[in-house]
Amino acid sequence: MRPLSNAAPWRRLGTALAQRLLQACLVALLVGTLCFFMTRMLPGDMAYRIAAGRYGYDMVSAAAAEAVRQELGLDRPWPLALGEWWSRLLHLDLGVSQVTAQPVLAEIVHQLGPTVRLSLLAMAFSLLIGPTAGVLAGLNPGGALDRATLAMSVALRALPSFLLGLILVLIFSVQLGALPAAGHGDHGGIMLPALTLALGLAAVSCRVARDAMVQVRQSAYFAFALTKGLTPHQALTRHGLRNVAAPVTAYLGVQLVALVEGVVLVETIFAWPGIGHALVHAIFGRDVPMIQGSALVLGLMFVLFNALVDAACAFIDPRGRP
Repeated sequence: MRPLSNAAPWRRLGTALAQRLLQACLVALLVGTLCFFMTRMLPGDMAYRIAAGRYGYDMVSAAAAEAVRQELGLDRPWPLALGEWWSRLLHLDLGVSQVTAQPVLAEIVHQLGPTVRLSLLAMAFSLLIGPTAGVLAGLNPGGALDRATLAMSVALRALPSFLLGLILVLIFSVQLGALPAAGHGDHGGIMLPALTLALGLAAVSCRVARDAMVQVRQSAYFAFALTKGLTPHQALTRHGLRNVAAPVTAYLGVQLVALVEGVVLVETIFAWPGIGHALVHAIFGRDVPMIQGSALVLGLMFVLFNALVDAACAFIDPRGRP
């Protein structure tokens, strides 16, 4: 009986990994298929747009568009083209960009690093700003800080990310001259896009942490810790913060949707050379393999980050472990 008990956690871990792998496969199939149909439903001549992306709009002609159509087989029936995409996907082949003629996988690998750096820094900023302000506000519900954080959270959630990014550019780049407005030529170029993403995420995590802190202060174990002679600071650090971290970490899984969506828009605004920026350019150029590959990687990033969030929740709160 003892070996079975020791093997049970590993079986549960294997089951969880298998579920995540199945989820990743379904995401890859669904995202690729949806991108395939959506790009073909866009108005205009796909061959002409691809030729314009290759040669420029001033140099493109009907003959060039027809040559592209014949070269890429854009006149083939859609079931045949979709079947070819599924076949390549099973062989981990994302195809070749129809605009640059470079392997899609190589271009995505080149763009993945900046996107991951931006996402991780934005998440770090949001966790530093939001939960910290929420815990401080929850220590005194209804106080001045609580009301101020509520107003800021509502304002930040109401602002679209592109408008928030422009406001930060006006403040830090135009008025203060402290940070570059766009690009990635120096180390400060990542700060404004990361802050744009982080402030929107922090607006929600702040209220989640505040509500969790209020519940902790009203709990019996927190009152008992004070009765034992612990100071409020000791009770907070020993018994409060971990219980506040559990719902905040769990809510990160919901925020990942906003993060993946925000990366596409924010990278375009700040000319950050990541997957989101490449996806927008691929859409304009009707570069179907690049669209499918970029969207596929963004979807898989969502699955991976969700798995990391689940692992962090299990580490913080042992009661949630299988």
